[in-house]
Amino acid sequence: MSEEKELKQEDQEQIVNEQEETTVSADEKVEEVKTPTAEERYAELNDKYVRIHAEFDNYRKRTNKEKLDIISTANAGVLKDLLPVLDDFERAIQNNESAEDIESVKEGFTLIFNKFKTTLEGKGLKPMNSIGENFDVEIHEAIANVPAPTKNDKGKVVDAVEKGYYLNDKVIRFAKVVVGQ
Repeated sequence: MSEEKELKQEDQEQIVNEQEETTVSADEKVEEVKTPTAEERYAELNDKYVRIHAEFDNYRKRTNKEKLDIISTANAGVLKDLLPVLDDFERAIQNNESAEDIESVKEGFTLIFNKFKTTLEGKGLKPMNSIGENFDVEIHEAIANVPAPTKNDKGKVVDAVEKGYYLNDKVIRFAKVVVGQ
């Protein structure tokens, strides 16, 4: 049994020695890790800055190009929907050269106008109804002031010289109006 105790004791001593060596080598490794100098750190940070700046510049250019593509594609869709109206106008002009019945000409232009109006309304365009409404600088542009026909018409729109329009509830053209004073 004493031999077994001696072997166990030797094994324990060997394990302790190995642990001490491991601890020393870990400490040595920590000392071996080189801390970067200020110049190296500056170069590293400067490199990161230049790369981030270049990435942002590329991102900005890419998003601007995507916006232009979206706008041109949106215009293409509207124009494609308006082509049938253009075709109708061309046919009407050809037919009007030899037409003698003025009522059929009027009816043809009314049909084309309604088709054009329906197409634009389908794209979100809505006309403003300004006459009789209170003057609002957010949607109206006053081009003249006239004496109000009645007391109730003071500060109200008496006449619309040019209609205003909304596109999806946003004013895209202000109504040019005459205001009663």
